[in-house]
Amino acid sequence: MGPEGTGRTVLDLRDAVKTYTTGSGLTVRALVGVDLTVREGAYLAITGPSGSGKSTLMHVLGCLDALTTGSYRLDGVEVGAMDEYGLAAARNRLIGFVFQQFHLLPGLSAVRNVELPLAYAGVGRADRRARAVAALERVGLGDRTDHRPGELSGGQQQRVAVARALVTEPALLLADEPTGNLDSASTEDVLDLFDELHAAGRTIVVITHEQDVAARAQDRLHLRDGRFTPPPVIAGATGVAR
Repeated sequence: MGPEGTGRTVLDLRDAVKTYTTGSGLTVRALVGVDLTVREGAYLAITGPSGSGKSTLMHVLGCLDALTTGSYRLDGVEVGAMDEYGLAAARNRLIGFVFQQFHLLPGLSAVRNVELPLAYAGVGRADRRARAVAALERVGLGDRTDHRPGELSGGQQQRVAVARALVTEPALLLADEPTGNLDSASTEDVLDLFDELHAAGRTIVVITHEQDVAARAQDRLHLRDGRFTPPPVIAGATGVAR
């Protein structure tokens, strides 16, 4: 089990509904009255089959898509009340994203890739370089700062992506199929890193279809047809059922 943290609520989703209208006019309910509370220090994995609503939920949690109805509070702030500037700031400062594709710029060194969120936030050059180097050291790549992505293994590239996600000290680390492009050894490497980050008090939500990846999390929830089965309850460090 991981640290209990302060009990501060990092994200709180209440009666979340997301619907889409197809080109033929059919209404599709991707999320159906979802409730979810995640508290500081949690390590939660969300699983589910294709079409279960996992991708939609990830986009909502990442402030990449808006709910149709319901409430989403991120670090105490109602996301539905944010304008485009506020949403962009939330994505840059409050959430650290880790994706299946590493999304590293091939022409930039590891440290310059990690610096990017700080550059977007207007952080000065010397400060962002120091913070980027520290983030790379935190993920065990202090000796690879000047390497470009093509000079790194898949596992190392994902570690650079994790360092980039952490460099702004976000409230939430949100990972979407983070091991989907990795071999078994690199997968283990990245999951070990997540274990270390969780032990240090980081709040992590991983969305995955891989049961062995989900098994490493402190808590697990299963999404099916836009609902959690069984529904989560408010309990423990994460506020979800174990």
